[in-house]
Amino acid sequence: MTSFFERFEPILRFLPEVRNPEVQPPLQKKIFWTGLALILFFTMGQISLIGIESVFGQQPEAFQLILASEIGTLITVGIGPIVLASIILQLLVGGGLIKADLTDPKEKARFTGTQKLLAILLSFFEGAAYLGFGLPGVGFIQAVPGMFLWVVLQIAIGSIILLYLDEVVSKHGIGSGIGLFIAAGVSGQFFWLVFRPPSELDAGGRIFIALSTLLGGQFIQTLIALSPIIFALVIFFVVVFAEGIHVNIPITIGRRGFGGRFPVKFLYVSNMPVILAVALFANIHLWATLAAQVPVLGQALTGLSWAVTSPTFGGSLSLVENLLLRGITPSIGGELVQAFAYVLVLIAACIVFGKFWVELGGQGSEKVAEQLQRAGMQIPGFRRDPRIMQKVLDRYIPPITILGSAFVGVLAAFSDLTTASLVSGTGILLTVGIVYRLYEELAKAQLMEAHPLLKRLLG
Repeated sequence: MTSFFERFEPILRFLPEVRNPEVQPPLQKKIFWTGLALILFFTMGQISLIGIESVFGQQPEAFQLILASEIGTLITVGIGPIVLASIILQLLVGGGLIKADLTDPKEKARFTGTQKLLAILLSFFEGAAYLGFGLPGVGFIQAVPGMFLWVVLQIAIGSIILLYLDEVVSKHGIGSGIGLFIAAGVSGQFFWLVFRPPSELDAGGRIFIALSTLLGGQFIQTLIALSPIIFALVIFFVVVFAEGIHVNIPITIGRRGFGGRFPVKFLYVSNMPVILAVALFANIHLWATLAAQVPVLGQALTGLSWAVTSPTFGGSLSLVENLLLRGITPSIGGELVQAFAYVLVLIAACIVFGKFWVELGGQGSEKVAEQLQRAGMQIPGFRRDPRIMQKVLDRYIPPITILGSAFVGVLAAFSDLTTASLVSGTGILLTVGIVYRLYEELAKAQLMEAHPLLKRLLG
């Protein structure tokens, strides 16, 4: 019987593909490809679209950062189509609407190819959506009359380039291209808003504002200026600490039963649930804007968009800054309700995407048990049977998946409510996790470069 993804195979053959390296590239070459992808990403963010009259800033800046987008440039939609394609297929497969055996390498290759095809199609769709399908007052970009298709084509090409740059980084570089682009965008804005030099137009970055208010004896204003930076540092140390928490499951290796440990990290799901959840929120916000003129659908999507958007207090202040400046007043009641709804929805979305990500990524108890079995490992005190091993792993992996997903959801929401005036709190959380994993991969690559025997064993 032909599978769903197999039907797309004739089309997938025509899609360009970045080949896997025949041999593991040296560290210097990995750094080169990663750096080149980063340079191209920043360059595309500076190239304005040809044929546009004006740009409307209707989309929250936080969504732009997390989607690695810059409206009005070649990366107008950023990684949005790539992540949305992943979300759609994960929900369809995870919900059982599409049957697929992702343990089969051929089926997994078809799944990946179909995801790429869907991302390319969504690049054109979202490019048209940012132009509002020609509806006045709805689009984010206004095109010169007669240039609609040309502008959409530029936006789509920019997103497709990011799609293949992600493949280049994943196969020939270090880490993930998607993660690299998110971290680059967030880090750039964070350091600019903190250390921007003073000018005739403004007082400069937060450091200069805090210094001037401190010299003027305005201690509350100094605390307000520094609070996003302080909370960003708190988030950094919390994530680094959480990355080191893990449960060690004892295992024996080989026939002679050499002892070892299989670590299950507390952040087993990494930061992927937050990336998927926030990308979904950004698309809900986009659809709500487009459907604003539709009576019932527009109201429903607008309400949903309200629940998945982190509020800014007093127009541009975070929750902590607002409380330091004004205290608790009746005027912020609606924003507090929105903040509560946002926290609940974000945590729930992270848990759902965390479970899907673990299963589809082959990190569930069943798949891990099969991998340990094939590697000649077993859990001491139990029969060497993958079903028995799965039952033991079920005590750890599913609960840690839920707890880890909920934790990153809580931390992301906390970040958004404390650092929103400086940079997206979720963006800071993702950046810290991405940079930490990049450091781990660099350390691992450097270790294998120094010890060729270890490289052969792990390769």
